[in-house]
Order: sequence, then C-alpha cells, then structure tokens
Amino acid sequence: MKNSEMIQRDLAHIWHPCTQMKDHESLPLVPVKRAEGVWLEDFEGNRYIDGISSWWVNLFGHANPYISAKLAEQASTLEHVLLAGFTHEPAVTLAERLCEIVPGDLNKVFFADNGSSAVEVALKMSYHAHLNNGKDRPLFLSLTNSYHGETIGALSVGDVELYKKTYEQILIRSVQTPVPKDRTYEAAEEAAEQLENILKTLSTRISALIVEPLVQCAGSMHMYHPHYLVRARELCKRYDIHLIADEIAVGFGRTGTMFACEQAGVSPDFLCLSKGLTGGYMPLAVVVTTDEMYKRFYCDYLEYKAFLHSHSYTGNPLGCSCANAVLDIFERDDVIVSNREKAEWMHEMIKPFETLSCVKEVRQTGMIAAVELEGFAPKDRVNLEIFQYCLKRGVFVRPLGSVLYFMPPYIISYEEMKQLIETAYEAVKSL
Repeated sequence: MKNSEMIQRDLAHIWHPCTQMKDHESLPLVPVKRAEGVWLEDFEGNRYIDGISSWWVNLFGHANPYISAKLAEQASTLEHVLLAGFTHEPAVTLAERLCEIVPGDLNKVFFADNGSSAVEVALKMSYHAHLNNGKDRPLFLSLTNSYHGETIGALSVGDVELYKKTYEQILIRSVQTPVPKDRTYEAAEEAAEQLENILKTLSTRISALIVEPLVQCAGSMHMYHPHYLVRARELCKRYDIHLIADEIAVGFGRTGTMFACEQAGVSPDFLCLSKGLTGGYMPLAVVVTTDEMYKRFYCDYLEYKAFLHSHSYTGNPLGCSCANAVLDIFERDDVIVSNREKAEWMHEMIKPFETLSCVKEVRQTGMIAAVELEGFAPKDRVNLEIFQYCLKRGVFVRPLGSVLYFMPPYIISYEEMKQLIETAYEAVKSL
C-alpha cells in the first residue's frame, strides 16, 4: 500500500485532533505503518526520528520488546473487568508500586483513562473533600499560561486564550495567578508573593491550586525555578488550599528526577499521572492522594459523601500491565542516571542555537529542551516550516508556535539525538 492510498482513506472519515483539517488539502498526513525504538516508518519505507515521543508518551521506544511481551501475556489472561466491586492483580500491584515511589505520604490511587480525566478527578475530589468538611469552595486557582487538558473542567483551569474565548460560557469558575516569569529564584519569589495576595482575598472560596511542576509543556515549554513549588506548598497549607500537581507530562523521569516535585522537596495533595505511565502503550491515568483525603469520603452509603466518578475502563488490566512493565524498566536499568547523562548530551547539542539571530532563548530541564524563536508573526506559521523541513530529512518535530522543542524517548542514542537536533538547527538556520 502507498502513503497516498492510506491518506485518502483516512481523510474520508477521520477528524484529527489539534488540526485544521483544511490544511491537509496541501499538507499530506504522515501514515505510519510500523515503529521501532525512536523510529517511525511510513508505508513507503521512509523513516523518521520521533523527536517528541509521540506527544510525550513514549519513554522506552516504540515496540519495546519487554512491554510488548507483558501486554501480550496480560491479554491472554484478563483483558478487562470492571473495577467497581471487583479487582485484579495488575491494578493492585501498580497501586502498591506507585505509592512506594511517589513523593510524601500519598497512599491512595484512583484510576482514570487519560490526562484530562485525571485532572477532572482531582478537581472534583478537591471540591468534594472541602464540601464533606462543611466548606463550599467553588473556585480553582491555576497559573497563567497553563494547560491541563481539554475536557470542560481541565480547560477551565487552563489559560489558553483561544479555548477560553471559544468555550467561556460553559467553563467552570477559575482564577489565574502569575507563573514565574523565568527560571530565576527571584522570579519564583515574586510570583509566590502574588499568589499570597490572591489567597489573602479569595482563599475561603478556592478549593485547590493546580500547577504543572517546573515546566508548562503545552504552554510553550515555559520553565521556572523549583522554589516556587516550595512557596506554593507552604501557602496552600497555610490557607487550607489543596495543591494539585499535574505531572502528566513531566512525571516518570522527564525532568531529571522521577517526579518533578522531588526537585522542590514537596508533596502535593493530589498527584496526576498519565502519558509515560504506560510507556506510550495504553490509555491510563491515576490520581494519587493521601489517606487523610480518602477518609473524608469514607462513610455509610446513605450519607451521600462517597466520591462520584467512574469510567468504564477504570484500572484496565492491559494498561496496568504496561505500567508495571514501565516500572520494571525503571528499576532494572537505572533510567534516571542514564537520562541525566543524555540531558548533558542535549545541553551541549542545543548550544549552537544560541548563535542564531532569530533565537530569543534556549532553555532546558532534564530531557526537555526548548528553542524559542522571535521575529515571526503567527501568519508566518514558522512551526509548519520547521516541521516540513525536518520531515523531509527524516526527523519528526512538532513546534508549539514559535517554540521548537525536543522530548525524545529515553532510549535515544547519541547519534540519533545528534541527527535530531542538528537537523532542527539547520531548519531554523534556513528561515
């Protein structure tokens, strides 16, 4: 089969996410037939380095032999059973293992299907916990420039102007507090002071503050100092506000520690995890919280205090088996140490971008690097220019507007990373 045939069949029926479908009148889709390691391959044998881990989910490479084997093994035993009134070994094992490695005293796991759903769970759980404690707190607080997903609740606590403008009338109520303007300690302290001013006024109406620790990934890879998390944790405790850490994109080793919160030495009230949780294999998410939070919902059936949330595929055994395989690899291969070494490679390889006149800033946190461009208007669609240039040369990147970023699978080799970053450099240089 040729690429063109697959594209034609696709466009007849599929409506793609984050896509203006009219673009595909002139911009061909990329049909992927197979993948292995960091490489994607189309129906005509062309290969592309997956420089963004397929939207940040693929940690240990496509068609990873170990995860694939565990998935097949589970599929032949138990593919799914409801988690209401039933349980199974993959979910129990995964919950036990997660509670051992997450920061602080988080000890209860609630399963969901994807990142947005995890955020919805955390928001509802926070509000309901306050309500069970006799407090009605209808507001949520989030950082400017934030993104937490695209279901209604998740959109509501994000700060994406286009989404807010379009869906304003149906969003839940939220307030934004300034994100630290850069990665300095001083900027973190200044933003914490602004947070405190808001809490002084509105704390009795706010259920929780939700943050993406250290890196606002969809927010153009904006990065800030860990000190802000320290201050936010302190202020939330002082004002009886829950802290929700959205580590959906930055968890599982992406920032240089297993969880980004560790770099600030803090533990949230709710930790949202997804994406890399299953190594990019299956949709799965969890919200991990404390025994104290759990007890606020523990009651006789007719008291109506039980948490009200469910998904048909909650705790799916296939997803849980993949997640357990991912944790096996972390334990077996000392992934965090390896990632720190590869982050050093990345640090050296992105330095040449600093010499280009169209580059405003080059920044990095762990295995996330970003190159912010300047001098281009939205209508220039510089992201599309870079995407097409790189794709023709065997590299897949997907810039966020004028921000080019790299988030490759952890198993990337030195030569593959060099090809990825040097190709992207030539793309920017050609603009």
